[in-house]
Amino acid sequence: MGRDPRVDDYIEGAADFARPILEHLRALAHRALPGAEEAIKWGMPHFTVSGKNVAGMAAFKAHCTFVIHGDGRQGDAMGQFGRITGIADLPDEAVLTANLQAALDRVLEKGTALRIDGTRKPRLEIPMPDDFAALLAATPEAQDAFGRFTPAQRRDYLEWITEAKTAATRDKRMVQASEWIAEGKTRNWKYEKPRRNA
Repeated sequence: MGRDPRVDDYIEGAADFARPILEHLRALAHRALPGAEEAIKWGMPHFTVSGKNVAGMAAFKAHCTFVIHGDGRQGDAMGQFGRITGIADLPDEAVLTANLQAALDRVLEKGTALRIDGTRKPRLEIPMPDDFAALLAATPEAQDAFGRFTPAQRRDYLEWITEAKTAATRDKRMVQASEWIAEGKTRNWKYEKPRRNA
């Protein structure tokens, strides 16, 4: 059982109500996934096998979430099990164990916990809007940082800008994006936990 001290820190830093939930989920995941390793991904604790994500958990101000990769959405919050405010909100341990082991089987058989139905459709490329390109060009730090982002990180910004409902919102988002990009921040930087020094 590979335990990561960053997960200890994450749980310790969670709200009082969340700590018992996270500890319960952590213990359950290790019982269901012998040999699983822990990691922090997207700022949240995850349980991995052979480097592949099997499950993850997170704590927020008033609830926790739990996701089993490859399972369908079952709740109304991030993660399949909705807003978890107490251990009683979780399904029966046998159900969670069976779902975790099914995800583990997919990792061992296919190399991923995701259910793959046929071929994966490629995501359409989002063209760079001319006005956003001009705004980035006017700020060399932003243009350089944007060029260093991964395709997914660039796409996050382009989706956010192009999906704005009004021109005013779009303009506001472009200005905000340019500022964040110049600082080297990804679109979802607010949700990324800073790394603690060892």
